[in-house]
Amino acid sequence: MTAGNPKIGKIDHRLFTEFLLHRLGKSDPSVIVPPRTGIDAGVVDIGNGNVLIIAEDPIFAVPKQPLDMFGWYTVHIGASDVAVMGVRPQYMTYSLLLPPETSDADFRTIVDSIHRTAVELGIAIVGGHTGYYPGFAAPTIGGITVFAIAAKDSYVTPAGARPGNDVILTKGPAIETAGILSVLREADLQKNYPDELIRKAQALCRQMTVVEDALTAMAAGGVTAMHDATEGGVIGGLFEIADASGVGMIIDESRFVYPEEVRMVCKTFGIDPVAAIAEGSLLITADPASSGKIIDALARAGILSSVIGTVTADPSERIMKRRDGTSIPLAIPAQDPFWPVFFESVV
Repeated sequence: MTAGNPKIGKIDHRLFTEFLLHRLGKSDPSVIVPPRTGIDAGVVDIGNGNVLIIAEDPIFAVPKQPLDMFGWYTVHIGASDVAVMGVRPQYMTYSLLLPPETSDADFRTIVDSIHRTAVELGIAIVGGHTGYYPGFAAPTIGGITVFAIAAKDSYVTPAGARPGNDVILTKGPAIETAGILSVLREADLQKNYPDELIRKAQALCRQMTVVEDALTAMAAGGVTAMHDATEGGVIGGLFEIADASGVGMIIDESRFVYPEEVRMVCKTFGIDPVAAIAEGSLLITADPASSGKIIDALARAGILSSVIGTVTADPSERIMKRRDGTSIPLAIPAQDPFWPVFFESVV
């Protein structure tokens, strides 16, 4: 990363581990799951056999989409980071930062959508901040914080993968990438593809959540770890689970669920689907005896999934066999390929 070619998106893995993780304020023994690579939420021991699970995310409005979708994203993206801990989200706060010229109608649309989505997911809004500020080009969620209280032995983390576990992927790779770019770059897609397929890609925007995926898998039993494949895509998410758990993984891309609309978008814009942001794609590790039950339960919920590989004991053995037969190491991409195309599309 250089001044002339800055990275877009999250800070890189090295800066996170070597700098940020050494600046976490006061050490407190009640923090039993602190920030770590690939960990979606923090966990605090609050006594009486209970823990508080907390996750935080910023949310940006997507151009060319209705503002009620912005509200829907706000809640689902925040709630997903608690759900992947195997716990139903219960409470939330949010900070809504608006350009001063935002109309009252737009303000009400956003807030109404956040409220309705929270009601649908059973989440109580317990606080936050809302205001108008210069410098914002579009409505922005400075942060949504989602909370849940759970029994101390009832949650999982991305550090729970164990040798011999199956690795399961829901929906396929690059769900967010395909959904958003098919909205922003519809005209480009129309040059080579039918409207029906483009509409299927755009409908992926409503799949940019893993709340139902995670809670369904957890209820089926046998889950050892879950992780939401966001920035860095599926390959980055797999690395993060392996790194957090101190294990290896052997992954076979040919076993992925691979929606045709995802292939269309990624091919059009020269994006490697396994490396691109994939909100909505859930990674699960599970006891092999439970994998069939998990996949069946997800299917009954209308969510396609497949076993894509296995967890191994050797941390140096972290590879993905590509569809063309080549193999590459699991790693967090230096640059998620979604972001350059996204910002090229909105300038």
